[in-house]
This record gives sequence, structure tokens and C-alpha cells, in this order.
Amino acid sequence: MTIQDLLQYVIDKNGSDLHLIAGSFPMIRVDEQLFPVEDTKVLITTELEELIFPLLTQEQKDYLLVNKETDFGYQLKDLGRFRVNVYYQRGSLAAALRLIPLKIHTIDELHLPPIFHQFAQYRQGLILLTGPTGEGKSSSIAAILDEINYTQSKHIVTIEDPVEFMYTPQKSLISQRELQLDTHSWSIALRSVLREDPDVVLIGEMRDFETISAAMTIAETGHLVFASLHTNSAAQTVDRIIDVFPEAQQGQIRQQLAQVLQVIVAQRLIPATGGGRVPAVEVLVANSAVRNLIREQKAFQLDNVIQTAGEENMITIESSLLTWANRGIITFEKAREYAFRPQEFDRLASGSGARA
Repeated sequence: MTIQDLLQYVIDKNGSDLHLIAGSFPMIRVDEQLFPVEDTKVLITTELEELIFPLLTQEQKDYLLVNKETDFGYQLKDLGRFRVNVYYQRGSLAAALRLIPLKIHTIDELHLPPIFHQFAQYRQGLILLTGPTGEGKSSSIAAILDEINYTQSKHIVTIEDPVEFMYTPQKSLISQRELQLDTHSWSIALRSVLREDPDVVLIGEMRDFETISAAMTIAETGHLVFASLHTNSAAQTVDRIIDVFPEAQQGQIRQQLAQVLQVIVAQRLIPATGGGRVPAVEVLVANSAVRNLIREQKAFQLDNVIQTAGEENMITIESSLLTWANRGIITFEKAREYAFRPQEFDRLASGSGARA
């Protein structure tokens, strides 16, 4: 099979990822499970080079040989777009290719809670989508940005590594900047973004001191900023942001974060009984109580706020999971497995008369 054949196979099987590693069959991921590609054999090093190198430009090859890994986007005709990470393992070339749908699904099509529509109405502040890799954060952010695109006249600037979803301008103007292709570094792109007259800024991932600091500064200067972070919960997200900074700065950063934060969403994709996956989300809205807890270094109490502020559209992941389980979309056992607080899930399930 050619690389195009393998990518077509991922699309045909409704897969999410393709893995190419020496000594293994080509593998695809479907609903969290890895499967070998049919009618293939174990890959050897020379075959990997024949499969992977045609995806790279000469500049990308040169960068890979020097840095031993690189990220970029690859478009398969009009069928799909892939986020590609090429790297070396045990001295041999390898690649992981994530399928990015060409169609940006709406908030409702993704089965996200109605409060996500409100996120598109914020004029400024910081909105964070958190969770492990592959849990739908990028799709959720894309849905919100595209709602802004269709309903408001804004300048949306994205800074990504690489560009994932491709937006078609509607009412909004959209600038999409890719690391290496359109800018030399995160720091340069983030410094210059304020000179590009943005209304909305997407920072693909807050990975370090520089990107976190820039995200808060951009939000503080009156812009709406979306970003993702690899944390598990709202409380852990706040702690991670603060802990990135030197201890002498943490008090100031705590004040800044309390001021600019609007929402933290922790998201998971749960395997459905009929195939596919559905989103379970925990939503923390930064009300006055949340801001005070951040300022006072009491992030550990944020869980209590989420659990007691349902009237302010906050959502615990346990209640989100229970909703899917009560509808028969996921099993109660699977719901409990994904709960952040299993005992809280048992209490909610028992209170609703459901089988836990």
C-alpha cells in the first residue's frame, strides 16, 4: 500500500489515527482501540522511508534530520486532512498521523452542552479546553470558532503547530498561522499577534511559560483567547498554570489569571454502546467565588464550586456521564470508569433512581 492508500483506509474505517513503526504492522486507532491494517505486513526501515518521505517537503526533511522530529499538516485530496508527527525511535523513522475532519461540526452536531453557544458570545477573556490527547478538544474549539465565524464580524487569528481545522471565512476574517511554515516560533507569533488587529485568538496549545504568559496577556488586553492544555480537571489546570511560573511571580500570576479566566472545560470522549464516542464535559465558569479561590490559593476547593453551582450552568463530569448513561448511550459501568469522583457518580446515580 502507498501512504495515500493507508490514509484512505483510516477514512474508510472511521479511524482517528494511523501509526507507522518499524517492526510492527501499520496500525489504525478506531474508538480507542488499535488494529492492524488488513492485508499488510510488518514494516521495515526502508519501507517506512518510502511511505513517510513523500509527505515532506525538502525543507521539512532537512528540519527532521537535524531535530529528529517534526509536525506538519497533510491534505489527502478533498477527502481529509491529517496532523502528522514524524519522529525517530530506536534509530528508525516512525510516524503518527491524526485524521482531522474537513467538515467542522457544529456545537450541536458534536452533542456538546448548550452552554458552549455562550462561549462564542464572550468579548474577552481566557477560555481553556483541557484533557488528554485525542479527547476532542480541537473539535470543540473549532465548533465554537466557526459559530463566531458564521454569526459575528471578527478577525480570528489562530497560531497552531500544525494548522488543524481549515476555516472558510463567512462573516469573520480568519488568519491561520502554522509554526515553521508561517512563523519561526511561538514566542515571535505571540508577540506579533496583537499587531494583527485580532478580536479572537486561538493558541493551539499552552505548553510552557512563554505561551501561558502570552495567552493571559492577550486576554488581559481585551481579546477573547482560546487555548488547550493537557490537564485532567479545572483545579489541576489552575495549579498547572500557576506552577509554571517562578515562585516569586506566582502571586501576581494568580491575580492575573483570576481576572482574565472565563471558562475551563475538561473533556473526555466516552465509547458508546453502539460504536463511536460521545463527549462528557466538566464546565467551570469563573464567577466571583471562583476568582476569589484562585486569588487565595485555594484551587483545591474548585471542585466544590462546580458541584454546587449548577444554576450558573456549571457541569460536573459525573452529571454529564450520568446523562449519557440514563439515555442508554453509554453503560453505567463505563460512565463510572470515566468519572473524576466515582463516589459522587454513585451518589448521583442513586439519587436519580438509576442503576449504578
